[in-house]
Amino acid sequence: MKNNYFKKYLFIFITLSGLLLSLLIIFNVIEYNLYNQNINLKINQILNVVKENYPEVSEAELIKILKTKNNSQDILNKYGLDNTEFIIENNKINNTYFLIFKISLMIIYLALSLKLFISYKKINSREIEDIIKALEKIREGNYQEKLSYFKEGELSLLKNEITKIISMLKSLTDKASGDKLSLKESLEDISHQIRTPLTSIYIMLDNLVDNPSMEESQKEEFLLKIKRELSNINFLINTLLKLSMFDACTITFIKDKYQVKEILEEVILNINSLSDLKNVVINISGDTKEKIYVDKKWEIEALTNILKNALEYSYNDSAIDIIVQKYNLYFEIIIKDYGKGIPSKDVKHIFERFYKGGSSSDSIGIGLALAKSIILNDNGKITCESKVGEGTTFKIKYFY
Repeated sequence: MKNNYFKKYLFIFITLSGLLLSLLIIFNVIEYNLYNQNINLKINQILNVVKENYPEVSEAELIKILKTKNNSQDILNKYGLDNTEFIIENNKINNTYFLIFKISLMIIYLALSLKLFISYKKINSREIEDIIKALEKIREGNYQEKLSYFKEGELSLLKNEITKIISMLKSLTDKASGDKLSLKESLEDISHQIRTPLTSIYIMLDNLVDNPSMEESQKEEFLLKIKRELSNINFLINTLLKLSMFDACTITFIKDKYQVKEILEEVILNINSLSDLKNVVINISGDTKEKIYVDKKWEIEALTNILKNALEYSYNDSAIDIIVQKYNLYFEIIIKDYGKGIPSKDVKHIFERFYKGGSSSDSIGIGLALAKSIILNDNGKITCESKVGEGTTFKIKYFY
């Protein structure tokens, strides 16, 4: 983009130069006409004198003399006058006036040009100082500096780009501060999530150690609880590691077309033990032979976490429906349980990490947060609807 600011000053300079040139031409024409007028007046006076004193000389001869190109200076030299010095008196005066005017005009022009140049340099210097000041603030880590805009041009374009950089750096700084706070909160949540089962394990181990004569049935119960708590810790750590990989963008999805049926079969195998424990029947219906373009391994992980959540909220001896539907723009998998449901205040937070809902003693969302990240990476979308006492429905859409 051209420098409009510079163009403005260049236009003023050219206008002043054009005005000066026009004035000089006009006054040269006026000066020439005055010279001609004075010379013609003197010639008329000479011709009248000659006519009166020498009537035998015809007017034709006098006109012929005036038109001749003879440059003889004998008469002027005789009286000690040079052609360059022999100037009519009126012309001398006019020449002096015009010379003074032209010099004055040139002085005014030079003064205006100098003022124009100084103004341009002054404004440029001020804008450059603003830019230097802003850059110094950036170097000091201060991203609050605001650059002024009152002119167009390359420097203002530069200011605009610097302002964009300041805004971007401020945004990154704010994000980094937010990330630090988020990391601090996440570490606190992780610490809490791990400390709780570990404390439970320590208590149960102390009971086992302190009571060697404990009945076998009670020992088995403690050991099963310890195993379950260790399984929870293992799940938490693995899920956190996977989420951190998504955050760091170190995961590469290997996508292909897979039948929904083969993905769901592996998902159900992953949660068989929990569904058997609660005696929950899982019903599958719809276009399960249709293929979707996803990373099979990660989609099994995502759907397993969603189905696991549905099982945790389901009542014993109930059912979960998985409905597969194909549409023109997307492919949909619906997972619906008929359990206790999730309060509306918790539903909007269900995909947040470590969000603890009032209806569960466990953390809501660590597995679902991972599921959402996976589905988004597979060009999908997940939503949740729930009513307390009626159940929860997850809808997963995979766009073509």
